[in-house]
Amino acid sequence: MRKVQFGLLVALLSSTAAAEPVTIAALGDSLTQGYGLSPENGFVPQLEAWLRMQGAEIRLINAGVSGDTTAGGASRVDWTLTPDVDGMIVALGGNDILRGIAPDVARANLTKILATAQSAGVEVLLVGVPVPANYGPEYKREFEAIYPELSRSFGTLYAPDFFAGLAGEPADLSGFMQPDGIHPNSEGVRRIVAALGPLVVELADQASR
Repeated sequence: MRKVQFGLLVALLSSTAAAEPVTIAALGDSLTQGYGLSPENGFVPQLEAWLRMQGAEIRLINAGVSGDTTAGGASRVDWTLTPDVDGMIVALGGNDILRGIAPDVARANLTKILATAQSAGVEVLLVGVPVPANYGPEYKREFEAIYPELSRSFGTLYAPDFFAGLAGEPADLSGFMQPDGIHPNSEGVRRIVAALGPLVVELADQASR
């Protein structure tokens, strides 16, 4: 299975490298923007560096705004999708959760974002956000269901958890997080990027067809 997956990644990288560089906008909040980190250690710069190491010619646009909610993303998606944008990473929802925004409101905002991308012919990688258990099982279930359901409806690529790269680590993740316990430090970002990177390559491959 690993050989098959590696072969697929190589093929995707080859097809991406052979074409003109693909431009991907990363629409998100402080996790995308790189809050608390030096410019070169944020999510977008580290992802660009990872892609270059794989030989992928992909240009990223940092469309992350610290503190942004899904409503903020929906309000600026139109001008984010300039004519040169071929694909988009959508990683929003964390601030909705922190503010206790109703799942149906977040769903409507994400629906607008995905519908706008679809109308523009822009491929999307939708990244889910985990909900802490202290928000209650019903809120957690309803909010987390938004992402896979919208991904299926719009036919997007899907990553269930932005923090998947930290899965399997010790229960104490302090070594990968900034003191606030919310934002990853540079090493945490590195691991997150390594997990999401192959899906970004796949997004670029879809966008270049």
